[in-house]
Amino acid sequence: MLNTDKSKELFARAVKSLSGGVNSPVRAFKAVGGTPLYISRGEGAYIWDVDGNRYLDFCGSWGPLILGHAHPAVIAAVQETAVKGTSFGTVHENEILLAEKIKKLCPHIELLRFVSSGTEAVMSAVRLARGFTGRDKIVKFSGCYHGHSDYLLVSAGSGLATFGIPDSGGVPADFARHTLVAPLDDTPAVEKLFAEYGREIAAVIIEPVPANNGLLLQKKEYLQFLREITHRHEALLIFDEVISGFRVGPGGAAEYYGLSPDLCTFGKIVGGGLPVGAFGGRAEIMNLLAPNGPVYQAGTLSGNPLAMAAGLATLSYLEENRGWKKLDESSEIFTGRLREKINPDKARVVNIGSIFWVALQTPAPSRAETIAKEGAVKYAEIFKEALKAGIYLAPSAYEVGFINLAQSGDDLKEAATTLAEITSRICG
Repeated sequence: MLNTDKSKELFARAVKSLSGGVNSPVRAFKAVGGTPLYISRGEGAYIWDVDGNRYLDFCGSWGPLILGHAHPAVIAAVQETAVKGTSFGTVHENEILLAEKIKKLCPHIELLRFVSSGTEAVMSAVRLARGFTGRDKIVKFSGCYHGHSDYLLVSAGSGLATFGIPDSGGVPADFARHTLVAPLDDTPAVEKLFAEYGREIAAVIIEPVPANNGLLLQKKEYLQFLREITHRHEALLIFDEVISGFRVGPGGAAEYYGLSPDLCTFGKIVGGGLPVGAFGGRAEIMNLLAPNGPVYQAGTLSGNPLAMAAGLATLSYLEENRGWKKLDESSEIFTGRLREKINPDKARVVNIGSIFWVALQTPAPSRAETIAKEGAVKYAEIFKEALKAGIYLAPSAYEVGFINLAQSGDDLKEAATTLAEITSRICG
């Protein structure tokens, strides 16, 4: 058994001062049971909790730590920047350098704007799409998460394609009615929405690599269909690449699938582990933002010097050190070993770039509606057994895992063998 006494003591204190004891719900371990682990430090491929337990980390702060924890290049960049000042609320050179780097890696991006989170990036991109088209309705997909802004916290009602209904307390139904919800991988549902509301739809927003409700990989043909139908109806296509951006390759999912969305949103890796988000796309759309145009967006901490420095150091290191090639090789080592040892009749390993997920059912789902609920119960057991074996996975059956450059081939082979044994024991 793990000794987690100090974590338990800290959580008992936390619930007296923090709502639910946490600052983001999944951290409470409600989905897997038990007490949250309080992490004291991270180095390379590993994290340590306050009780001294060490874990090989496949969460990586939910994706941004693609180089591993406390990477020397990132730490040096942040330290060099911090001694000059942590925030100015003014323009500075690093935001230009990072924007130029992103444009180089993502040729479909003509202009960018930095914000402080993925939620803010998506919220701003949707507002911009509405301002550009003069329309109100947005199409999203069940199983895709786009942050916690009111009009995107919606779920599908009855029927294949429907108006959204609030998925959270505090969201007025009137807000949600402007959001239309369709299942993933369902061409007729989207065609039906456009047939009925085409002149009112400002944009379709999708995670091109849906990775917030399992890893629900979509066919290129389906994404191409979305590109074509939005163009035909003069609506915009928004790729939410907060997770997939710079994870599935230097140009994200847009490059991977060979598609050019009108707008993209980014987060995670863009800040190298510090709070940041960004959205960008075609210049004619982006130029509607204030101060050039009538669509307002602002933020005191947007383009924060520390976040810009960390993001620039991260992307530069990846570009200069064959980072994406090495990540693909590491991912193949890890997922290949898992596939060899897991019974394909009980579970399927899904991966793209350096993102992976073990679907505790077969075949692997491509829609949220087909995810087997009993998988969450099995996953809670797998999660706890993995912790005992020194492996930290995301504390939710529906969250994905991430490979980073600090994980060695031996780390990955050993972890894959251990996880396969645990999964086989629990799932049969």
